[in-house]
Amino acid sequence: MTSASPGHSESAVNGDPATRVLQPRVPAHDAVREADAPILSPLTQARVRESAARNSAAVELFEAGRHGEAVPLFEQALASCRSTLGGDHPDTLIVAGNLAVAYVAAGNRRKGIKLIIGNLAARVRVFGDEHPQTLTARNALAVAHRINGDVDAAVTLAKQVAVQRSRILGPEHVDTLTSRMSLALALAAAGHLTTAHGLVASTMSDAETALGADHEHTLALLECGESNQRATSAGGLVGSSRRSLSRHHEPQ
Repeated sequence: MTSASPGHSESAVNGDPATRVLQPRVPAHDAVREADAPILSPLTQARVRESAARNSAAVELFEAGRHGEAVPLFEQALASCRSTLGGDHPDTLIVAGNLAVAYVAAGNRRKGIKLIIGNLAARVRVFGDEHPQTLTARNALAVAHRINGDVDAAVTLAKQVAVQRSRILGPEHVDTLTSRMSLALALAAAGHLTTAHGLVASTMSDAETALGADHEHTLALLECGESNQRATSAGGLVGSSRRSLSRHHEPQ
């Protein structure tokens, strides 16, 4: 599929590199849907590109911490995607997930969680229960529940995603590593500090082995754990795993 803009790997909800925020794509010749893909008129393609531009601008605001400003841009992009592509189009579901996460990050957690739940249900229906995009939404819901203080729901969902991703992608895939960190933080928030500490240590060790200590995802996982230990009861959660990294990555 031709991209309207480059793909974007991981976004963050309250410090977690746990929610994949992808850029909308121009639906032209996806390898899976190519045979059934409709030929879009130039006007429709222009509207899709406009949606992509709005989503990209919203992602930039989101990454800058301007979550409240990102919400209306995501809403505009979603409305345009729904009108031009339909509610179940993969690109529409991506933007809908982006909007839901932005609501959570902006502090409207109840609405954001409701939207994530709806987005997850739609992805299960469209993609299946274990499709990567479905697991992305499920992981986002786990993170949102943890941020909202619903730690039991967060642990249950985070564990489910970690198991599914480990089986499908392998234990050292970047998405699996993200899920493992998400589960560790949920366990810590639920008061299971010893288990959480061990999971963080093994996750960081596997990340260093598979990706390297200097890899951006390894460092993102480390930052994730450090930023969240200050917001939960998990004091010292990433202490030993920080020491396993080179001194170059110690805080200045």
